[in-house]
Amino acid sequence: MLAATSALAVALPVAALAGTPAGTLRTWTVLFVQPLWFIAVYAAVTALTPYAMRLDGRLGTLAALPFVAAVAAVDLLRYGPWAGAVPSGVGFLTVLPAWLFTYQLGVAWARGRLGRRAARWLVAGGAALFTLLVGWLEYPASMVGVPGSPRSNSSPPSLLVPALAAVQAGVALLVRDRLDGLLRRRQGLWAAVATVNLYALAVFCWHLTAVMLVSLAAHAFGGVAGLTTRPDGSVWVAARVAWLPLLALVLVGLVAVAGRVERLCVSHRVLAGAAAAGFTVYALAVY
Repeated sequence: MLAATSALAVALPVAALAGTPAGTLRTWTVLFVQPLWFIAVYAAVTALTPYAMRLDGRLGTLAALPFVAAVAAVDLLRYGPWAGAVPSGVGFLTVLPAWLFTYQLGVAWARGRLGRRAARWLVAGGAALFTLLVGWLEYPASMVGVPGSPRSNSSPPSLLVPALAAVQAGVALLVRDRLDGLLRRRQGLWAAVATVNLYALAVFCWHLTAVMLVSLAAHAFGGVAGLTTRPDGSVWVAARVAWLPLLALVLVGLVAVAGRVERLCVSHRVLAGAAAAGFTVYALAVY
């Protein structure tokens, strides 16, 4: 994360001097900052592990449901008939319960409470709730915040977050045994998965930067489907899929460079830390 923030602190002024519009720089900053806030949430959630285990001991497989109810209650305040009278900051009351839902599922899985039957209920219930929210209650279809959109499912998290998490967790539980057997039989595949996992945090920090760099380069050629055009149909989706290999290659390069920066000597880390602090101040100002 130090490498990511310090690199952006250098890249933004260079891009500004090169004539990049201020709106583009702000969008770049917002997209970069959005994933980073989750690191703080993750730290808070893991700190609550003893309480999550106690709740699991009392409620068993139902221990995650109170968190869904809490998010639903806040969403009702935000989007119900009385929404205009509710302060906008109320939505951030969902941050912990939305992510604690998934963490609580992890506690239940670690204790052997989630079998295939529970996994099927998670998939069915999550899919039904997702369909209801998007299809009838007009929740945004995008799971991430989109610049210019009046509502976001991620900042703060809406009820769509635990709905999708339930589906993903259920599917993961259903396919886990088969995937585990596959990795045991093919050691090379296991080694590849383990290697990628070692760089999971770096990938998390840099993936949107890779998209921004490729998109900025494509912007010089005008409207490029899948990168600089509006995501408004199946053609755009197909084009974005076609760009994935290049995006992955750029991401690998960024992660490799970031790894070298993280291994710098202590004196260089001080300079990188100062640059990162400067970027943090800028990000807070424009976010």
